[in-house]
Amino acid sequence: MEGPGQNLGLLMTVQPNFIRPDSSDPRLQNKSRYQMLVDGKSVDASSGKTIDRISPGHAGVVVGTWPDATADDVRSAINAARLAFDTGPWPRMSGAERSRLMFRTSELILAHVEEIALIESLEVGKPIAQARGEITFCADLWSYAAGQARALEGQTHNNIGDNRLGLVLREPVGVVGVITPWNFPFIIASERVPWAIGGGCTVVLKPSEFTSGTSIRMAELAREAGIPDGVFNVVTGYGDPAGQVLAEDPGTDMIAFTGSVRVGTKLGEIAARSVKRVGLELGGKGPQIVFADADLEAAADGIAYGVYHNAGQCCISGSRLLVQESVRDELLERLLDISRKVTFGDPLNEQTKIGAMISEAHAAKVHSYVEAGQAEGAKLLLGGVRVGEDSGLYYAPTVFSGVTGDMSIAREEIFGPVLSTLTFKTADEAVAMANASEYGLSASVWSTNLENALQSIRRIRAGRCWINSVIDGAPELPIGGYKKSGLGRELGRYGFDEYSQFKGIHVTLGKPDPWFG
Repeated sequence: MEGPGQNLGLLMTVQPNFIRPDSSDPRLQNKSRYQMLVDGKSVDASSGKTIDRISPGHAGVVVGTWPDATADDVRSAINAARLAFDTGPWPRMSGAERSRLMFRTSELILAHVEEIALIESLEVGKPIAQARGEITFCADLWSYAAGQARALEGQTHNNIGDNRLGLVLREPVGVVGVITPWNFPFIIASERVPWAIGGGCTVVLKPSEFTSGTSIRMAELAREAGIPDGVFNVVTGYGDPAGQVLAEDPGTDMIAFTGSVRVGTKLGEIAARSVKRVGLELGGKGPQIVFADADLEAAADGIAYGVYHNAGQCCISGSRLLVQESVRDELLERLLDISRKVTFGDPLNEQTKIGAMISEAHAAKVHSYVEAGQAEGAKLLLGGVRVGEDSGLYYAPTVFSGVTGDMSIAREEIFGPVLSTLTFKTADEAVAMANASEYGLSASVWSTNLENALQSIRRIRAGRCWINSVIDGAPELPIGGYKKSGLGRELGRYGFDEYSQFKGIHVTLGKPDPWFG
């Protein structure tokens, strides 16, 4: 139910601040040609075919080229990982030895932050300042995993009888196929690869065909750090055949996938045929609940960040605003003021807060949701338009009010800078609205009443939650989803369990009791 304040509709014609890309920027000459990394060697696709990446933020500018792997290329990488796991030194090293090489990888990432951030910005279209922060955070992910690699442990049970001892051994699951998406290629790989190899596994990483450069550089730095050949392999190309072969091949023991529900479901079906372990982080439609007692200034800023971060191309985006009816107008006024002023456009400009959309097809998809929202009766308060189409793939920050739970913009993952506003009266109603989704990846609650905030968060079915913040995190805390948002947990100590097998051993001390005689 919408409250008063219909004057908010007058703000829909105001446009945010667009920073037009500078086509003369010398950094646009960064046209790197990459090779895959297989068994410690840099290799091209056996077919000789390549994929060119045109920067989404700079129309027509090629910023990277990488191999288009064949099915045989992927099998070669799997075989290298298999050999490294079955006969190589990595799974047999002490935790301290693995830790030392992973710390060295973290140090090399830090030493190359500017280089990798530029690659990420050009390939993904994200602001350079954001990319720089992400790469720095990834060095911390590697460092945390390195420290934990030497602290992994099993269990002993000495209370199962005087002449018996129980041991629980932690062992690596084996060869892991890691498939990552285009929106956060370096972060998502860093949330998985260090935990997998830190536990003694070997890896074949398949990044998105849109954004493969930084994943290749990660593996090259790991090689430079001294991680043995075959432990960390990277193949580049399309989901079919590269991703499908990773899931189908008997040489992989596990698939870790981040992406859409559609693809994740398909990979799960393929892996199930051979009873292969699967870890999935899939879609989201994160609610941001704002209670009347919240700090509305902080909430408005956080909501804007939560929905506009990475141009809304974020599975933990807070794209559903659930606001208590009595403060709806005041909160929207604050949010619209930020949305009108926030800078978007040129990814290479240090002042840019919102970058480009990943592809023309995706930008069109986002706009189709905006059109559907209007057709279904939601009120467009701001944005809803493509901007600077001659320069790149940019979409204006967009805000809807008058949204109801049955509308597509309230139910489906838009993956763009589009916010849907709904209202509630009571905490029970807010929690019910938050849970009225097939997704359960993330949620935020804004309230100065800690008891109310905690009680609400405890009742929301989502795996990654915040109180008075959004899209925050630390290596120590696990991430993952409920419902259709996925299976398993990454990061923290729980992340190592994802890539471990546990073996129970009964030890009999002395002569066992006779069975016969």
